[in-house]
Amino acid sequence: MKLEREHVLQPGSRRRAGSVGRTRAYIALLLGAVMLALTGCTGGGGSEGPAQPAAEKGDVTLVVGAYSVVKDVFAELLPAFREEWKQQTGQTVVFQESYEASGTQARAIVGGFEADVTLLAMEGDMEKVEKAGMITHDWRAKGTKGMVTRSIVVLGTREGNPLHIQDWTDLAKPGVKVLYPNPKTSGGAQWDINAIYGAGLKASERQQGKPDPAFAKSFLASIHHNVESLDKSGRASMAAFEYGVGDVIVTYENELLARIRHGVPYQIVVPEDTILIENPAAIIDRNVDKHGSREVAEAFIDFLYSDKAQELFMEYGFRPVTDHLKEQAAKRYIEPSGLFTIDDLGGWDEVRSKLYSARGIWYQVLAGF
Repeated sequence: MKLEREHVLQPGSRRRAGSVGRTRAYIALLLGAVMLALTGCTGGGGSEGPAQPAAEKGDVTLVVGAYSVVKDVFAELLPAFREEWKQQTGQTVVFQESYEASGTQARAIVGGFEADVTLLAMEGDMEKVEKAGMITHDWRAKGTKGMVTRSIVVLGTREGNPLHIQDWTDLAKPGVKVLYPNPKTSGGAQWDINAIYGAGLKASERQQGKPDPAFAKSFLASIHHNVESLDKSGRASMAAFEYGVGDVIVTYENELLARIRHGVPYQIVVPEDTILIENPAAIIDRNVDKHGSREVAEAFIDFLYSDKAQELFMEYGFRPVTDHLKEQAAKRYIEPSGLFTIDDLGGWDEVRSKLYSARGIWYQVLAGF
C-alpha cells in the first residue's frame, strides 16, 4: 500500500501548528490502516462466511472446509480436538470454518479457498481436489480407505407418517410431494439418486433375474416426477422440509436422527434396498505446506478416527467406521436387507459416467426423455 505524501511538511514551511497536528494524526491513521491490512493478509486463509479470529502468537490456525451436513457435529468435535491438542502441545487451535454443499466446497478449494483439511460428502468430490494437484499424498491409505463417517439413504416423513410411506415405490404415487437436493451441487443428492437408481436395479433383478438399467431409469423417473424442488445442498433441502415443503424427504439417516434427537417428531422409513454412504476426509497438501500447519492438520485427521470423535459422530446419527464400535452401532441402527455400496454400482467412475455425464441417465430423467 502506497502512502500519499502531499501533506508532509517540507523544511521551511510556514504551515500553522494546528495543521501540523492534524497532518500527523492523518498519517498515523493511515499507518494504522496499513498495519491492520498487513496483519489480515497473514491470516489462516480463505474461509468463507463471517470473519474468524486470528491466532495469537504461539497458537495455530486450522482452516476447515467441509460439506454442510457435518456442521452441527463439528460444533462439538472441533472444541474436543482443541482441548486434546492443548493438552498434548500447549498450543491453542484457532479454527476457521466453512460449510457448503460438497460439490461447491470442492470447487471452492480448487478455486483458491485455502482449507487445510476437508471433509466431503463423497469420494468423487475429493478426487476433484486431488486431480487439481491440491492433494499429493495417498489420502485413501488413512484409516478406512480415507472414509471417516458412514450413513445410509432413508426416507423422512411428517409425524405419524400420514401418507403411510413404506418404501421407494410409495414416492411415485400421485400427490406425494418429494424433496431431495440438486446433484449438480450436492454430494448428498448424488447419494440419494444412486440409492433410488440402485434400488431400481435390485427390484428388476428380483423380477427379471438380472438388473435392468432401463427399468432402473424408469423407476428413478417415476419418483423424480414428484420432486417439489432441487435445493443446492442436503442441508438446504432439510431446511425446506422443516419449513413445511414436501411430504417426504430423501436424505441421510443422520440428518433425521439429529433432528429427532432434538425433539422434532419426524419418522424414519428405511427402504429395503438402499445405499451405504461413506464420506472422506483429507489434508490439503498444498495449503498445509503454505501455512505451516501440516502437523496439526494430520493430527486432526487422526482424531476423526478416534473413539471420542466416532462416538460424537454417532451421537449425531452417523454410523461409525471403526470395527470395535459396530456392536454399539448395531443397537442403534437398522441394517437394511438389501444394503448395497457404490462398488455394487460399478464404482464412482462408472456411476459418474452412466448417471451424471452430459448425456447420462440423470440428465435424461431431468429432461424428460
